[in-house]
Amino acid sequence: MEGNAPTILSERLNLIPLSPDFLQVSLDKNHSTAENLLGLSIPPDWLQEQALIKLRLQQLQDEPAFQPWCLRAIGLRQQRIMVGHIGFHTQPGAEYLHNIASNGVEYGYTVYAPFRRQGYAREACEALMKWAYEEQGVTEFVVTVSPENIASIRLAEGFGFERVGSHIDEQDGLEDIYKLDYRERSGLSE
Repeated sequence: MEGNAPTILSERLNLIPLSPDFLQVSLDKNHSTAENLLGLSIPPDWLQEQALIKLRLQQLQDEPAFQPWCLRAIGLRQQRIMVGHIGFHTQPGAEYLHNIASNGVEYGYTVYAPFRRQGYAREACEALMKWAYEEQGVTEFVVTVSPENIASIRLAEGFGFERVGSHIDEQDGLEDIYKLDYRERSGLSE
């Protein structure tokens, strides 16, 4: 399943890269084949995210080097179940982030309702940022959050993200933009 991207491990989670093959069978809504490819039980919520699946599959087809940065299943290691997903929107240094975080990356995540309030989002975000910082040298992270999503705002602020602006997303409407310099959070400022 991993291809050219390693699984990122945390205390309870495996952040498993979602390959083009997996995304294609998910787009085809072939639940059992998707579970076999991933090696995890997959909640029906995943197959309802067709627009996201199609977008990320197209990105991987256009640019295979995007794989390590693309979507990852948030897999609960002991129970072998996908509790959500996390991933970067692009590789580092995307043009649209130039004025916010010139060599940074934006990421997003979803934890499915039955698995919320158990610390999985925090653990997955921490593991993903640590991987990008330690393995790839990324120092700046961006998240965009609806002003109504109090849980995600608190999570971002808990990591030290600071609000740096807002924008209107075509699909999600008004979103606040948060930025984190990981070096400052880690006490490694130059």
